[in-house]
Amino acid sequence: MIDRTRLASLYAAEQARFEATHPASKALFERARAHLLEGVPMHWMAKWAGGFPVFVAEGEGAHFTDVDGHRYLDLCLGDTGAMTGHAPAPTVDAVRAQAAKGFTFMLPSEDHLWVAEELSRRFGLPCWQFAMSATDANRFAIRLARMLTGRPRILVHNWCYHGTVDETFATLADGRVVPRPGNIGPAVDPAETTRVVEFNDLAALERELAHGDVACVLAEPAMTNIGIILPEPGYHDGLRALTRKHGALLIIDETHTICAGPGGYTRAHGLEPDVLTLGKPIGGGVPGAVYGFSAEVAARLAGKIALADCDTGGIGGTLAGNAFALAAMRATLEHVLTEEAYQRTIPLAERWAAGVESVVAEHGLPWIVKRLGCRAEYWFRPAPPRNGAEAAAAMDFELDRFMHLFALNRGILLTPFHNMALIAPATTEGDIDRHTAVFLEAVGALLGRSSL
Repeated sequence: MIDRTRLASLYAAEQARFEATHPASKALFERARAHLLEGVPMHWMAKWAGGFPVFVAEGEGAHFTDVDGHRYLDLCLGDTGAMTGHAPAPTVDAVRAQAAKGFTFMLPSEDHLWVAEELSRRFGLPCWQFAMSATDANRFAIRLARMLTGRPRILVHNWCYHGTVDETFATLADGRVVPRPGNIGPAVDPAETTRVVEFNDLAALERELAHGDVACVLAEPAMTNIGIILPEPGYHDGLRALTRKHGALLIIDETHTICAGPGGYTRAHGLEPDVLTLGKPIGGGVPGAVYGFSAEVAARLAGKIALADCDTGGIGGTLAGNAFALAAMRATLEHVLTEEAYQRTIPLAERWAAGVESVVAEHGLPWIVKRLGCRAEYWFRPAPPRNGAEAAAAMDFELDRFMHLFALNRGILLTPFHNMALIAPATTEGDIDRHTAVFLEAVGALLGRSSL
């Protein structure tokens, strides 16, 4: 239904509008090209639609303002890192107070204990450790799983994302494990370290675990980074039973699926992971992450790491668990990512999904919407994908970029990687309805129909 010539013309017009209305961002981008690779502080920021990213001046709650003075509704929220909203007051107050007392000591504080106790209450795992990012938490969990099991491989789902963990940048091609497209400088052939199966495929999972060389399965409870793919009924029961049967640890990565509730998908659906990892929003935007262990795994780890070697084992980091990050975590868990916050944000995500669905139905588009907690997303396909391969096949880079730039030019930021909206506690019904109106306008432009 999409005329590709019209799409290209519309995108060109939106890009011209973007450049004309963002002169300060463009000037900073041109200046940045002399000292930042591709003009951006992280290479993936080059993916923002429009030819250059907007440069941020400040943010608060569900909105931010750029250096050209434009104010945006932020539905990207740092791809979950700012799920709390920007500058949540309790977190700001806590880090301001901690900054005056010191940032890092390589020693514990009461905040470490408070956060661990709260995480245990939320997720049901009694023992916790700290890291600087979810990537590190996943990497450390994998190392520990290999040590405990004596096995070399891990298992992941096709088209998963677990941060920049080498072993997870693997995908399937004609049934073979190969480097995922875009995998920069893989250290080794991922077929040597990783087994890959499709999400929701219990038969494939059992086949690969039966080799007896898998130390752990690292999985999101619902896939999110290739789009929201929900588990089919019985999948998690089967995943848990098969990992136990074949002696592999089960690591659940809640970094995105914390959108499901204050205890993530794990608490909402009664999962029983051996290890759980979580990063991004736990510090209200301040870098930090955690990983927790079941009582059984904690007992197996006790005394396993030699005291003389515990500082050089590839687990930890000088700034991991620093006092500044822990103050942010405590304040965020106690006052921001609360039951009350989710009671507000999840209905707003339902409203966002309903608004998009109403436009799709009005225009008879073969598109769908999926939601998980306070996260929702639209897809350019008529039926929900059940695995990563189906999701990847539905990706439409040019159409994504048009929808993102069209929204950006009208004051709404979506995540640059797919068509995801995340709802912050400060988001309002008016903000959601504004997105519905802009989405309707974009669809009308694509189809050459007037939008009322």
